[in-house]
Amino acid sequence: MTKEAQMHSPLPVPDGHGIYSFPYDLHRAHQQWTRQLADRHHAQDHRVLEVIAPHTHVPYFIEARSPADRPVLVIEPHHDDFALSASGTFLARPRPLTVATVFTRSSSVHPTLEGTYADTEAVSALRDREGAAALAPFAAHRHLLGNKDADPPYQPYAPERLDRITEELRRIVAAHPGAELLAPAAVTRHPDHLLVHEAAVRLGCRWFWEDLAFWSTYALAGCDQHLFRTRTGPVMRPELVDITEVVLDKVTVLRMHGSQMHPARKMYRPIRHGFTTAADLVAPAGLYAERFYRTEPTC
Repeated sequence: MTKEAQMHSPLPVPDGHGIYSFPYDLHRAHQQWTRQLADRHHAQDHRVLEVIAPHTHVPYFIEARSPADRPVLVIEPHHDDFALSASGTFLARPRPLTVATVFTRSSSVHPTLEGTYADTEAVSALRDREGAAALAPFAAHRHLLGNKDADPPYQPYAPERLDRITEELRRIVAAHPGAELLAPAAVTRHPDHLLVHEAAVRLGCRWFWEDLAFWSTYALAGCDQHLFRTRTGPVMRPELVDITEVVLDKVTVLRMHGSQMHPARKMYRPIRHGFTTAADLVAPAGLYAERFYRTEPTC
């Protein structure tokens, strides 16, 4: 979103009712932004892409990005993790992207749609389409590793599984020399996230995003924060990226990855957290931000 366009698309700010009214404000702002982009698309502006939400088949519009600078190899546990946690940064600062998704077989779908997507193959196919649609604006290349995600109740991952997946990823890394690695910080306790984080560390990754997939409100529970700090100590240094200018485009990306989720406001949790994270911004004074971590050079 350009600054000129942003002037005609005011961003929502949570009011006195906080999270209870904020999703509706964001929904209206996103509808307005989508209409503006649809008008440009229909006027043959080839910079504006039409993207279709895989489950609902609802069309949305988003401006295509022109990647530049050093390539990035993203290692994500599931199809939605990059979209939830780091997509705003790459909408604002496009770079050539390759996304390796480790766990691409799943039986997890919105409870009301369990009859529609009745088995692992059907759910996995939907999640695959959602992942492809979410990555379309980034012109990203995809690698799907084909592993099955963990089922609740969650148990620690087996060491041999970590070894095998690390070797699968090592081959992908070797095929992308010079690419910067980006992976989850594994702030959650989900075994898939913990495994992918450890595999990425083994492969030399030093740049990590803050996982958003399992947060209930604005931020992590205190116990999760304690576990994260216990695991990482002073190694992970936080950094913020202002995504205010592209937050409505990020909502479009979320509509792709979560096309089966309803009501739509349930998809806005990452944006609500982005608002509270932005409170830590000093300059520029943005409204929304994503948080990342880098490890010390000696690690």
